[in-house]
Amino acid sequence: MVMRVGYFQFAPQFGEVSHNLDRVVETLDQADADLIVLPELCASGYQFTSQQEVFTLSESVPDGPTTQRLIDLAKRRKMVIVAGLPERAGALCYNSAVVVGPSGFIGCYRKTHLFFEETLFFTPGDTGFRVWDIGSAKIGVMICFDWYYPEAARTLALKGAEIICHPSNLVLPDCPDSMPVRCRENRVFAITSNRTGSEARGGKDRLTFIGNSEVVAPKGAILHRAPHEQDELYMVEIDPADARNKALTPYNDLLRDRRESLYL
Repeated sequence: MVMRVGYFQFAPQFGEVSHNLDRVVETLDQADADLIVLPELCASGYQFTSQQEVFTLSESVPDGPTTQRLIDLAKRRKMVIVAGLPERAGALCYNSAVVVGPSGFIGCYRKTHLFFEETLFFTPGDTGFRVWDIGSAKIGVMICFDWYYPEAARTLALKGAEIICHPSNLVLPDCPDSMPVRCRENRVFAITSNRTGSEARGGKDRLTFIGNSEVVAPKGAILHRAPHEQDELYMVEIDPADARNKALTPYNDLLRDRRESLYL
């Protein structure tokens, strides 16, 4: 079954949750898609300066306002949305991504590999890498720096993911050229949704986000890559069945031929 999938690359304003969600809703209300991926921390912004700031901007899942607005949007537009947000669970805060769809809340993933000063403010994720069957495809989620660890994408592939949804706030330059490798070595699609703009708060060094969101096919072809600085809503038709064939030759199967006993 052919799906229409894509991302919305934009520059959230730090702390302006309602404004950022207004932008998302206004844009996706014009989108004809089955699956859209939004950036990491897309409603809150990224560069926190204190634990209190993180706690204030973090929300419960799925009852918080960001998840609820995305659920309303997903139901109205009959699409699945994957979006990054700061999650509060009791006294702990996680860098998380929610998955919502026409039926409501689907699930939540908490970032496994925290990057840079995230380690000061967030608790490392405890959900593990999860896969959800959304009907037309099986999707998995990893967040930003998770890409640096090949085990993340491989785990999702082993669990049956056909599309890896990858909300990001990338500042390092390497990811856009590395995701085709992740897709090729696992025979999966990937949708990386990065943000644009920059943040310099509380006397900290400026963080400049690289844009370059992209959709990559299972054999590593870049179906589309966004500009570095411009906001962009992009959608493309894919067939998730292309990610189900793991045969490399008549004699080799990508996942079947793994020799786990020799890897550690």
